[in-house]
Amino acid sequence: MIPTPLRREITASGIEGVWTFPDKPDEIPQSKGAYALGIRLNNPVDLKVNRLCSGHLLPGWYFYVGSARGSGGLAARLKRHFRPHKKFHWHIDRLTVHAAAMTALAVVEGNECDLAGRLLETARFKVALSGFGSTDCRHCNSHLLTTVL
Repeated sequence: MIPTPLRREITASGIEGVWTFPDKPDEIPQSKGAYALGIRLNNPVDLKVNRLCSGHLLPGWYFYVGSARGSGGLAARLKRHFRPHKKFHWHIDRLTVHAAAMTALAVVEGNECDLAGRLLETARFKVALSGFGSTDCRHCNSHLLTTVL
């Protein structure tokens, strides 16, 4: 479970949504929107997405911001992210398979770049890996953030 101070910090950033967990998939809204997927790593992970995006991630909490605009909306996308076994399709798939725990904040009609910006404004978050999940984004350096100690 996400530490309470971290959860409060995210809520204080002005992001309003529904917190959900892998064991409660029926609570996820089916609406279109954006989300912040929380991933806790207990062990270091060497991640290679492509020749331009690779890095070493230390244990801790990471937050990936993404959007769910297709059929099934937030519910379909987050259920997929929560599955332990899946074919790699998105950058985040290469990280979720290493997760010790996951949670998500689903934001109906939200925008992933807005979520990333709000989290970075708190000074509690920083970019974890440049270019991760943001190859089609003109505004963000990365859609993968980590917590600042």
